[in-house]
Amino acid sequence: MTETANLCKLESDALLRYRAYLKLLAKIELDTYLKCQMDASDLAQQTLHDAVAHADQFRGKSEGELLSWLRKILANNLVDAVRYAHRDKRNLAITNSLDESVVESFQRIDLLAQSCSTPSQKAAQNELLLRLPEALEALSEAQREAIVLHHLQGMKLAETAERMDKSESAVCGLLHRGLKKLHEILGE
Repeated sequence: MTETANLCKLESDALLRYRAYLKLLAKIELDTYLKCQMDASDLAQQTLHDAVAHADQFRGKSEGELLSWLRKILANNLVDAVRYAHRDKRNLAITNSLDESVVESFQRIDLLAQSCSTPSQKAAQNELLLRLPEALEALSEAQREAIVLHHLQGMKLAETAERMDKSESAVCGLLHRGLKKLHEILGE
């Protein structure tokens, strides 16, 4: 049975291949809002659990539609996690900011996935998105952090440098070397 045929069943084993991808997306948002108060692995696992529990709600037929559905579940879990973490300090501005940030962050991923025109290009792009978390793990910690902050979280170079406590030229070097290694790993 093909993987696309399995999408309708949403078996937990079939969904495990998306764990690293969901963990990366969760880490990006958690670093921004919870400063490591929660583990990205837990959120990825909760998302996969929710997907299996609500498999009857999935109406898509392609892997791209499944990824989009999983991102929506993850976004809801992220919002719930931040609300829970700040439950005693209700701040509507923070909640609204989080909602906007999650949508904006995931839109960057969606734009990357939707930039292809043919079904085979979309399938290849989805495969690349799923390989990205593993490729990022192969980078040095500093290179990975620079790429995640600058390219995935959308921080400006100066903000990235300040957050990493490095000079802008040092961050440029990390970005250059990290992207070069990512291209080598991903074969692009």
